[in-house]
Amino acid sequence: MNVFSLSWRYLWSRPLATALNLLLLTLGLASMAFVLIAQDQVEHAFERDLAGIDVVVGAKGSPLQLILAGVFHMDVPPGNVPLAEVQALATHPQVAQVIPLSLGDSVAGFRIVGTSADYPAHYGATLAQGALWSAPMQAVLGAQVAQATGLPLGQRFTGSHGLGGGGHEHADMPYTVVGVLAPCACVLDRLVLTDTTSVWNVHEGLAPGEFQSLSAEDREAIRAEREVTLALVRYNTPMAAINFPRFINATTKMQAAAPAMEITRLLGMVGVGTRVLQGMGVVLLLVAALSVFIALWSAVRERRADIAMLRLLGAPPVKVGALLLCEALWLALLASALGLLAAQGLSALVGWWWMADQGLAISGWHWSTALAGVPVAALGVALVAAAVPAVSAYRMDVLSLLQTR
Repeated sequence: MNVFSLSWRYLWSRPLATALNLLLLTLGLASMAFVLIAQDQVEHAFERDLAGIDVVVGAKGSPLQLILAGVFHMDVPPGNVPLAEVQALATHPQVAQVIPLSLGDSVAGFRIVGTSADYPAHYGATLAQGALWSAPMQAVLGAQVAQATGLPLGQRFTGSHGLGGGGHEHADMPYTVVGVLAPCACVLDRLVLTDTTSVWNVHEGLAPGEFQSLSAEDREAIRAEREVTLALVRYNTPMAAINFPRFINATTKMQAAAPAMEITRLLGMVGVGTRVLQGMGVVLLLVAALSVFIALWSAVRERRADIAMLRLLGAPPVKVGALLLCEALWLALLASALGLLAAQGLSALVGWWWMADQGLAISGWHWSTALAGVPVAALGVALVAAAVPAVSAYRMDVLSLLQTR
């Protein structure tokens, strides 16, 4: 007797009950797998985008808002800070590097970031086409921006005021595309990078080269009023993590936000939602286990004649009990495969939705070691549900079965 093929036939002899049990198991496993996939990708994205950034310095306000705006570009910044104060940070003995960022405009919903060449270098970005900017009003597109907008090298475009699109368009100050970054799976993919001077020129209404034609007094007055949105700072000593933020917050009009601390808070808040989803998955698995138990227990009662015939044909009690366990095993394997596929599909759908809003990227077909627990959970639930019916089938006495017939 082939236990596996016979159990497969028995399983689908009750298609409606099997489909219901399979649906319940799949939903529970899919919800758990989706949480694991999303959580793993979000944590990796945070780690990747935060790598090498020790502190973010910007206008006073919400530290978390400053991190989300300056590192992940998922929020609006609290304000601007004077350029002179940011430049002074570079002379601090505990600072190894300062990368200024100027925000305020966007194109097709993608943010235009005025910065220095240190910013793409920080993430190890490489060029797929063209070169980095070498003069004001030249722009380099992230991989996602280039794909979404279709802007080729040499094409001119204008930015609009605001970080979400739809604002006043700076039609008289166009940018020229000089490069496209290769995909880096980091925040640069959804940004348009340019020189900080470009952002100043746009908002000061100065054409390229016009600044140099002004008098020395006018140039100095303009320089004194120039601002940047924030600065990404890298320390040169671990002790700076204690002293530098305190120095910024106590002695300047700026604030220093530590990314590690703020993201830990954010993940703690997000963790409540993930625990709710995981709890829902556990409830669904418990309901599925109860449903599988009832179905297999009913199957034992319905198959009393079949069990008696199998015993008369020489099947030992162990194989009779194994039939029930194999049915549960088939359910677990099918539910695991369907649950993982459903979770990957849902991840791809959510990732596409987030990508449309230039949010944090999540993709489908992401496999992490944590997903190995999904089939283990399915197998455990199915075997526990099948244990009592299998023992009952194992203990059935063939003589009493024949007498009842």
